[in-house]
Amino acid sequence: MNHIRIARVVNTFGIRGELRLLADTDFPEQRFEPGASVYLIKDGLPDQKLTVEQARANKGHYIISFQEIDNINQVESYKGGYLTIDSDQQEELAEGDYYYHQIIGLKVYTDEEELLGTIKDILELGSNDVWVVKSHKPGRKDILLPFIDDVIKDVDLEVGKVQVELMEGLIDDEN
Repeated sequence: MNHIRIARVVNTFGIRGELRLLADTDFPEQRFEPGASVYLIKDGLPDQKLTVEQARANKGHYIISFQEIDNINQVESYKGGYLTIDSDQQEELAEGDYYYHQIIGLKVYTDEEELLGTIKDILELGSNDVWVVKSHKPGRKDILLPFIDDVIKDVDLEVGKVQVELMEGLIDDEN
């Protein structure tokens, strides 16, 4: 069964086994609703299938508790891990909408076919998301691409490629 990452475990919260999460989903209310099934995963540790008991937004993060966990010792070692769902829990999206896991890892090319880098993260910044591109040029800083039609021209999931038109100032050629 394939798993889709929906959150990163940033830290524990309190002594009752709650976790502080950074959501990797556009649907946190649905993914973290009471009764939802998720998996707590970290390399080297057994996957835990858990049932959400309660979740709340807190300073840009989510605090989540699970029915199966009642103390910090049960989750302490999962810091730095992930919450995932089964891939069959994923809904179909409208054309032009994408899940984070579909975008992260895609290669980014300019309209002149110059390879800029690989998408490594997505930032939610209000009016639109920003895709963080790890540059393939040594010493160049990450490139921040706003997810707007003027910049993102084509996303080809089958080929693993994003075509962009760079606006002035998006790349700092000094670094």
